[in-house]
Amino acid sequence: LIHFNDFLLCNSGKSQSTEHFTETQNQDICTQGYPGIPGNPGHNGIPGRDGRDGSKGDKGDTGQKGELGLQGQKGLKGDIGPIGPKGTKGEIGHPGRVGDKGEVGAPGVLPRSAFSVGLTANTKFPPPNRPIKFDKVLYNSLNDFNSVTGKFTCKHSGVYYFTYHITVYSRNVRVALVKNGMKMLHTVDRYQSGEDQASGAAILELQGGDEVWLQAHQGEAFNGLFADGDDDTTFSGFLLFSTADPLFHLTTLKEFLN
Repeated sequence: LIHFNDFLLCNSGKSQSTEHFTETQNQDICTQGYPGIPGNPGHNGIPGRDGRDGSKGDKGDTGQKGELGLQGQKGLKGDIGPIGPKGTKGEIGHPGRVGDKGEVGAPGVLPRSAFSVGLTANTKFPPPNRPIKFDKVLYNSLNDFNSVTGKFTCKHSGVYYFTYHITVYSRNVRVALVKNGMKMLHTVDRYQSGEDQASGAAILELQGGDEVWLQAHQGEAFNGLFADGDDDTTFSGFLLFSTADPLFHLTTLKEFLN
């Protein structure tokens, strides 16, 4: 509508208003003409300055795990930590190799025990039913036989050999080898004439403190054990081997057999 009015004003050359302002406006419109066709877009301008930092956004979701990186350099050795608790006992290992032969040790000390005693003219025909008190000492360096009591006392547990030899004269003989009051061996000889000989022997296992002795029994008619300057009645005993230690057992037995 405005453009049409302007066309009328330009063609007629007459003003539709008496006011000066309106006339001047119409003259400008006639001079300017119609708007032209839009021009081509201009070149991009120079980038503007950075704007202000925006406010902090919300935390994003956790991303996927990345690939394993290259191994880093070896770090410095750390301090020694505290001692840990004692572990459980492990299994028994394999036997080790045989070691070198050791030096020869000091000679072992084997237990020893021995005695040998006899009667004299003063102690012949001993009283029966009691230990015979042999007063003639052939060997008793270890003091195993007690001449006062007539008994042998065991000091070392082991196996012992006992033997007796009797000269029989004028009376019969009946003797017994006794261990701790128990008769272990009997010997009998009936006197006929002159001098007779009787003997006996036994191997006994003894424990420390056991007692062994020889005694006549069944009265004075059987105590014809005789001794003088030319005739003897003896009682002897000694240790074969100790039972306190297997080593003593083997060593002493080998020596005995050899």
